[in-house]
Amino acid sequence: MKKGEIKILLVDDEPDVLEIVGYNLKNEGYQVKTAKNGLDALKSAKKHLPQLILLDVMMPEMDGIEACEKLRAIKGLEDVLIVFFTARGEDYSQMAGFEAGADDYITKPVKPKVLVSKVKALLRRLNKNEAPRFIQIGNIQIFKDDYYILKNNIQISLPKKEFELFVLLTSNPGTVFKREFILERVWGNDVVVGDRTIDVHIRKLREKIGDHYFKTIKGVGYKFVLSDERD
Repeated sequence: MKKGEIKILLVDDEPDVLEIVGYNLKNEGYQVKTAKNGLDALKSAKKHLPQLILLDVMMPEMDGIEACEKLRAIKGLEDVLIVFFTARGEDYSQMAGFEAGADDYITKPVKPKVLVSKVKALLRRLNKNEAPRFIQIGNIQIFKDDYYILKNNIQISLPKKEFELFVLLTSNPGTVFKREFILERVWGNDVVVGDRTIDVHIRKLREKIGDHYFKTIKGVGYKFVLSDERD
């Protein structure tokens, strides 16, 4: 499917978000429809059958969680990509979204370049037969099948857990991943590891990839930041 044929439904009750995000997506050549609440989203989705829905959580009339559940039940939208686009970054909100049927999660505010890059990566899932060999994050290419990355065309090999941690953090640049969530996703609940395990792996990633990409949120966790997101 060509970019100009891809329809994106952007759902948010904030006019500024609809305008700014909608502009950047249209500027990339996508067809963009907007809705200001969950009820409007259902009507628009039924009419236009988008390939991707960016869905806010906290909205009037019908929130994003309920809207997501109802969207999944609409004939013709069984395979639509639904991504929560919201300022709420708590783990419970993310989990509720995934349980409702969401495919992914983007936390706002987000830099336009990061958002467009994320959308491009998500839309590659539409054609499973043409899955990309790598994921592009800024000047870094991630080769998930081969457990290595290219930074400025220089190969960096990573041990399995370092690579999985890096993939998790880069899955949503700018999002703070709590330590408990990282341990669960990378090491699993059945594996007992020390409190310093994450810190050691982050230190190694900083040494190999660059200290400025990784930001520590004291008492909470870590996040991956691109060059234009640094404080």
